[in-house]
Amino acid sequence: MAISSVARAAIVILCLVALTNLAQAQNSPHDFLQPHNAARAEVSVGKLSWDGTLAAYARRYGEKRSHDCTLKHSRGPYRENIYRGSAGRRRTAADAVARWVRESAYYDCGSNTCLPGRRCGHYTQVTWARTTRLGCAAVTCDSGATFVVCSYDLPGNTNGRGPYPGCGD
Repeated sequence: MAISSVARAAIVILCLVALTNLAQAQNSPHDFLQPHNAARAEVSVGKLSWDGTLAAYARRYGEKRSHDCTLKHSRGPYRENIYRGSAGRRRTAADAVARWVRESAYYDCGSNTCLPGRRCGHYTQVTWARTTRLGCAAVTCDSGATFVVCSYDLPGNTNGRGPYPGCGD
């Protein structure tokens, strides 16, 4: 049985809608909050809540970076973590947060420092105890790469302070 060209077009449209919905679902507030809060629970820090104002700020900044996808911070009123996933593979909220949380291997809680030559500031922002609100966005850049921005309030990574109790004492 042959499928008409109209039926074929309808199937293609339905598939595209389903893929778009799947991609959006992989970057929902829950998809950002869950891995953040899991990392925070590991160090006995309270859960973050989603904030629409922060998410809108992150979305606007992500859209500004979509033309070049440059890993450059906004220097706005919030602390932020940024991430760029390579073109050709759809990156999700979980990919970005997992990358930031992996930095825990480079964080020395006792001295409240990163290991020499390593970065750990994304991780300490994720687990910053005084931070209570989160808003994130993922945008597709012109190059096809994914640019993720998470904005945090209250800001973390304050000089001289540890991210959570017991660090840097």
